[in-house]
Amino acid sequence: MSDRRRIVFLTGAGVSAESGIKTFRDANGLWEGHDIYEVASPKGFESNPELVLDFYNQRRRQLKEVQPNEGHIQIAKLEEKFDVDVITQNVDDLHERAGSTNVLHLHGELRKVRSTKDESIVLEEYDDVNLGDLCPKGSQLRPHIVWFGEEVPMMDMAMDITLKADIFVVVGTSLEVYPAASLLHFVPKESPVFIIDPNRHTKLEQGRINVISKGGSEGMKELMERLSI
Repeated sequence: MSDRRRIVFLTGAGVSAESGIKTFRDANGLWEGHDIYEVASPKGFESNPELVLDFYNQRRRQLKEVQPNEGHIQIAKLEEKFDVDVITQNVDDLHERAGSTNVLHLHGELRKVRSTKDESIVLEEYDDVNLGDLCPKGSQLRPHIVWFGEEVPMMDMAMDITLKADIFVVVGTSLEVYPAASLLHFVPKESPVFIIDPNRHTKLEQGRINVISKGGSEGMKELMERLSI
């Protein structure tokens, strides 16, 4: 059993934005020009499966063109001195490509697809998916993404990980998306919490809540300084 301290990260779209991946929802409620419910809900998929499949095919292609940024790299580097778990709302694989070895994806993974009939059938390292592409049991394949209105199957595991945190760090998420935002309530009372968010002011610090009002990469550099690394 490791005697090293455990740092648990909760990361969101702001971490990957510096790599050139657009945040899920911009100011006008659109994602890459689409109404989010058209491309990220079971009803949207039922109404226009070809549109949805093509949308995620484009996201996969975009993912191949971007690289992890300094924020991803600094998180991975912490594994040299800490036990590090990353709970991410992101569907990209940039944490893994930066070197993080313990990554839990709450909202699914862009590089994977699954059966529309049996969600336990998941195929990895997938590229384009088209209408008529079937899983081994003969049902249409769909993105391995948790859409609006669907359960978040990894939430219980995320809670268990959070309960073991010696330090809990929030990066790149506004803490407005539930159930992910509720993880803050599962951090042990004696464990400090750091929130790295350029839109959150340090005057909001309360008790064990430490606010770093910077973007992901710059915020991670300050966190390393505060942790004396």
